Amino acid sequence: MTRAGGDAHALRGARAVQVAAQAKVNLRLRILAREASGFHQLETIFLRLELADTVRVRRAKSRSLDVAGTVDAAALGPAAQNLAWRAAHAYAAAASWRGGFAIELEKRIPVGGGLGGGSADAGAVLRALDAMSTTPLGESALLEIAGTLGADVPFLTSEQACALSWGRGERMLGLAPPPARSIVLLVPAFGVNTAEAYGWLAARASSGARAGAGLLDLESLTSWNGLATIAENDFERVVSAHHPVLAAMVEALCRVGCSPAMLSGSGSVVFGVFPADAPVQLPALSEPCTALLTRSANQVEPVSALD
Repeated sequence: MTRAGGDAHALRGARAVQVAAQAKVNLRLRILAREASGFHQLETIFLRLELADTVRVRRAKSRSLDVAGTVDAAALGPAAQNLAWRAAHAYAAAASWRGGFAIELEKRIPVGGGLGGGSADAGAVLRALDAMSTTPLGESALLEIAGTLGADVPFLTSEQACALSWGRGERMLGLAPPPARSIVLLVPAFGVNTAEAYGWLAARASSGARAGAGLLDLESLTSWNGLATIAENDFERVVSAHHPVLAAMVEALCRVGCSPAMLSGSGSVVFGVFPADAPVQLPALSEPCTALLTRSANQVEPVSALD
């Protein structure tokens, strides 16, 4: 298996490649003004995880998408709505890719939990197709395509393991990732609809409850101690008001020493970062949920050729 990265030309014209589509957490998520278009401006700090789906892309006569793995494929909806499928067609249109492709998703990232699984798959497909192309578009063009697909997709298409993003997610400042730490993901038996979460947030804002502005400095963005002091998620309070068990999960993670411990995205997954060299101690919870152990990532996994 050949790794891409050191030699960007190694995969040009390859028949088949694979890439790890890494999940993400939001170490900070502020929802700002709503545009006339209906989109919200945001400010967020993304961090990749080692937890990942596996995405395989092969040249083919037709175009297809197959899903397997530990996630129920039915929960992903029809292929036409799948972000990986949409990303492939968007790339084909931009790059005048006239041939077919067969996409295989091996899912491990929980669906609808705020971990960016669908966006990660989309970013992986964009990177895979561009690596296979004899005339690649390059990262800048890929990020432009990614920006049309969703706020998480540009980061998860980029070569950054950690980044400060703003706007609609298309504006990014790459950050040195903090040292790798063990992270636990608590996955409840329910998901949170992102559109509903935005509605709850809008209702809270109309009641006059608004968070104040803050100033970020570089030191706070590059160390765990600094990140813990600015870690916040505007969705956490309003989503927890509708699902109180999430607040209880955050409190339980704090009790076993996790810092930060918070909601990722609009939820429903809650994550906790364990101190360096500390034993991983899972919290006792009264509500059923699935605990997944992973680590923060220090790099973006490269595209590899399949034999």
